Amino acid sequence: MKRLFFTLIVIFLGITSFAAQPVIDPELEAEMQRIGNEDKTKVVILLSEQSDAMALLREAEFFGTKQEKRQFVIETLKRQAETTQYELVGLLNEMERNGMVDDIQSFWLVNCVSCKANKAAITDLAQQRDIMTIYHCQETQWIFENEATPAPRGNGREITQNLLQVNAPQAWEQGYKGAGVLIAVIDTGIRLDHADLAGRFWDGGAEYPNHGYDFYYHDNDPSDDWGHGTHVAGTICGTGASGSQTGIAPEATIMALKTFNNEGVGEETHWVAAMQFALEHGADVMNMSLGRPQPNPAQKLMTRQACDNTLAAGVVVAACAGNIRQMQFMVPVPNNIYTPGDCPPPHLHEDQLVNAGGTSCVICVGAVNYDNTIAAFSSEGPSQWTDVAEYNDYPYSAGSTTEIGLIRPDICAPGVQIKSLDYNTTDGYTLMDGTSMATPLVAGAVALMLSKNRELTPAQISEILERTAVKLTEHKSNDFGSGRLDALAAVNAVDYDGIEEKQGKAQVYPNPSTGDFTVACEGIQAISVFSVDGKLLKTIEMNGNEYRIENLPKGVYVLKIDTENGVIMNKIVKM
Repeated sequence: MKRLFFTLIVIFLGITSFAAQPVIDPELEAEMQRIGNEDKTKVVILLSEQSDAMALLREAEFFGTKQEKRQFVIETLKRQAETTQYELVGLLNEMERNGMVDDIQSFWLVNCVSCKANKAAITDLAQQRDIMTIYHCQETQWIFENEATPAPRGNGREITQNLLQVNAPQAWEQGYKGAGVLIAVIDTGIRLDHADLAGRFWDGGAEYPNHGYDFYYHDNDPSDDWGHGTHVAGTICGTGASGSQTGIAPEATIMALKTFNNEGVGEETHWVAAMQFALEHGADVMNMSLGRPQPNPAQKLMTRQACDNTLAAGVVVAACAGNIRQMQFMVPVPNNIYTPGDCPPPHLHEDQLVNAGGTSCVICVGAVNYDNTIAAFSSEGPSQWTDVAEYNDYPYSAGSTTEIGLIRPDICAPGVQIKSLDYNTTDGYTLMDGTSMATPLVAGAVALMLSKNRELTPAQISEILERTAVKLTEHKSNDFGSGRLDALAAVNAVDYDGIEEKQGKAQVYPNPSTGDFTVACEGIQAISVFSVDGKLLKTIEMNGNEYRIENLPKGVYVLKIDTENGVIMNKIVKM
């Protein structure tokens, strides 16, 4: 009964209604002028009712384990989609019988439906209730051509330079190599028979015999026919079987989710479907070395909703910042960062708090050279979200000290002349450049951290990575983020400084509380209240052992209790 009660709460609290832009997006209007009456074009239909990811995140805290929280969020999102899409899907099925639409696909990570529709169908759909917007879903270049240079095999003892730069071998020496952690590689596919990936693939059973799925061609063969995804996978967990140790997490497991064709072309519905698959099948981390430059507001909304709900499910995404720093004459700040890299992180750095906004699952990764200078191509932040009315946060004004936008990236890693696996052979290596090559280093570092503590939240992971990075600027910057990845320091930080909750050293009662509560603990010096995603909400005025949570809505919060003997973290539920 207890689980049912919590589920019902979220059905009512974990939703929000969006309504701001025209039902038919302007770009779709233009496409409708171009095509003939019987021609069909791909559209995404976003429903007005979308989940409130922060409410979902709070309610999920009532469950004990990460797996229970994830399952609760997935079930809630699916229930919402099934209920709110019922009439729409029925109408689309009727239209399909009449030849007006085809290729209908329903989504739950974002409450939307995609299809190919003719002009009459789009016009009729725009008159239906509960539809926020219908936009043109165009195939575009998400992964750009990247010149690959063949690289020699090592001597069996070689550890590639990027791994040495981020202190990966020292983390391995402590016993943390990513064992038991599943990373979804959402990319161009993976060379499944490369010797350096043998034994490292997810077991999809009889249903998914090739360790993943191809969401572009909709089949069970996620093999790489471009090279990008194989290179990325090798940086995550290449074992060195062919002579060169390329993987930062050589004992991690990877799931091959192909979302692009052999030219790096695809659409956002492909990788949203891949994210859904990864969540349903237990991925702990997602690597998204991909990005769309200059999306329109509807596409940005679709992307951020997916990333918000992935955060609620407790999964972190490493996403590349982009490779268009030198193209600011065409794509200037604050639009130089790729989407989804322009989405906010799970934890807001203190330098961001002057212009705070919402959070999502994305850790955005920039690229540096081997001397820690910025890579010439690494996209420059900040990003901004005032062009998406449903969010309207992170405003940016050039030169302002308050409207600073969203600082991007969060962290950087080596991304120039990176040696990893060659998809053309079963045992070869190649060199590539890009923030795409830096991103899997961060995803793999997250695997090292999770192999030490599986219960780390996205907010904790994000905070640790930034706090332990090698500082390259005094403050978090729009070049380097918080600094260059240090895998050893991140692993070492997992269990100290209050990151891991210390139970039994402080009693908080009553808990749940309607407002008043008591803390029984020796040597209390200060108490602060944080949201479950790591945002400081208030500092409580000291008054003996009795305290109050005022002016905060019902939900789950984290108390940070500073004592003479260290920091204690306790959850508290306000009723």
